[in-house]
Amino acid sequence: MKGLDITVKDLIKIYTLGKVEVQALRGLSMEVKAGEMVAIIGPSGSGKTTLLNIIGGLDRATGGFVKVGNIPVTALSTGELVSYRRKTVGHVFQTLNLIPTLTAAENVELPMLALGVPRNKRKKRVAELLEVVGLSDRAHHKPDELSGGEQQRVAIAAALANDAPVLLADEPTGELDTANAKIVVNYLVKINQELGKTIVMVTHDPSVARAAHRILRIEDGVIKAVLTPSEAIAEEKAVSYIDQLRARIAEIKEQMQRLDEKFKAGKISGDEYVEKRQSLKQTMKSLEEELHRMGIVT
Repeated sequence: MKGLDITVKDLIKIYTLGKVEVQALRGLSMEVKAGEMVAIIGPSGSGKTTLLNIIGGLDRATGGFVKVGNIPVTALSTGELVSYRRKTVGHVFQTLNLIPTLTAAENVELPMLALGVPRNKRKKRVAELLEVVGLSDRAHHKPDELSGGEQQRVAIAAALANDAPVLLADEPTGELDTANAKIVVNYLVKINQELGKTIVMVTHDPSVARAAHRILRIEDGVIKAVLTPSEAIAEEKAVSYIDQLRARIAEIKEQMQRLDEKFKAGKISGDEYVEKRQSLKQTMKSLEEELHRMGIVT
């Protein structure tokens, strides 16, 4: 089944921890087009996973609504949510939900058993999906006989078992090294392009995020920016440059402090002190002006 549109409007989620209320989402709105691959980035605690869980029917919103295709997710009953999770969305988590006593093929087959899919169709589907994720030769291996990257690819195949049109991936490369992360991301891109699935992926890794069509940055429970991969690269470079400027300013301040101490201790003359301090001050002023031009307040 091809991907579906996702519409999120004015989404609010409040958690109550004892007497304290924590607002994870603060009126968040976003749209994902059918067949699009979107990455969600943002600092820890910004609401990324909460958003994914509400879209996926694993958590309920406090306010606002979510619609996937024509399904009003936030209005579904508990029973309807079970059916929605089985048929409409596939979940891939950072912590793998594979059954350790089952083979790769059996783990992929499991979601189909829950829907009562006939055995011959299950076997055919398992073979197709393991081929999609490049693991046909690992079908009879159990999770502990597979690498981390291979396990995650089995999890992706299992998420697609019932041909869900939407795939939700929460930090799918979070536990993987760079090489395996790249392999997993390449397979997600392949699934998006060849099967037309809508993919929403939460990640902290900029290189993983850049594989998506669009990158949404969440801060304080709302979408603060929508970027293309090229815009994200430019932003990363700008942030890197800003960090370099700030580090240089901090270094100059330390030099000025050491200069003050030398002068007070009588280790340098007044003329030398004034000359060096003026030079450092002028350099720092130039750096601060550069930050101001970039819209950064020092």
